[in-house]
Amino acid sequence: MTTEQEKERALEHAGKNENEQTTEHAGEHATELFRVQDITKRYRDTVALAPTSFTLNKGESLGIIGESGSGKTTLTRLMLGLSEPSGGSVTYRGEKVVAGKRGLNRLRREVQLVLQDPFASLNPRMTIGRIISEPLQLLHTPGDHRDMVRQALEKVRINPDWASRYPHQLSGGQRQRVAIARAIASNPQVIIADEPVSALDVSVRATVIDLLADLRHRLDLTLVVVSHDLGIVQQLCENIMVLRSGTAVEYGTTQQILLHPQHPATRELLDAVPTLPLDDE
Repeated sequence: MTTEQEKERALEHAGKNENEQTTEHAGEHATELFRVQDITKRYRDTVALAPTSFTLNKGESLGIIGESGSGKTTLTRLMLGLSEPSGGSVTYRGEKVVAGKRGLNRLRREVQLVLQDPFASLNPRMTIGRIISEPLQLLHTPGDHRDMVRQALEKVRINPDWASRYPHQLSGGQRQRVAIARAIASNPQVIIADEPVSALDVSVRATVIDLLADLRHRLDLTLVVVSHDLGIVQQLCENIMVLRSGTAVEYGTTQQILLHPQHPATRELLDAVPTLPLDDE
């Protein structure tokens, strides 16, 4: 396939999906987890998300990037069944995702969310251990929850003895690692990280990014990173979707997006990144 054909295919993928799509992953046909088909969201006369389609396969990493108001949060809420689409559909493992539907237990178990602000996402009245074990109880996860909490803390490089501490006793970076521990404790298939380092000091961002990358490979996670920062997404994701004003304007591999951006919105995001350590080979 020529470079021009690759560009055209990537651009088509952002706003249109073929009826059947198989992807080679690690030399085999990948297991499709999410299929987003012509999904839209309207609030009265405002289009929050124009028709958008893509698939997310097991083991892949996707960065959803755009400025404030681009539709990033709207899209992830639709994927999680937290909002009802105005049109189109989302399926997870072939099952339609419907907001408020009780039968989405598998989605709830297998897809976990890491929120932007660790200061707000952790209950200050609960110990670290209770914070991590709470979703295990809500999801009726089998096993020794105390041991699962210990393992989750070890995986995010926090001393398991800290399970008795409270959020205010931890730094911002440590709190975000606790939030990640809560997300991985139930052994999910997918992690959706919404601006996972934007609320952290620059000095600790690299540590959290490195942790997410390490966990993705060690636990064979499928990762979705939602961000306004292309520099962060390019360190964690193999594929990138660029949104602007509710429209998917570009989709492709990370290297393709960084080296051959097609849309002005992508170029603006690139201009905001100080350095990009990729060579055009």
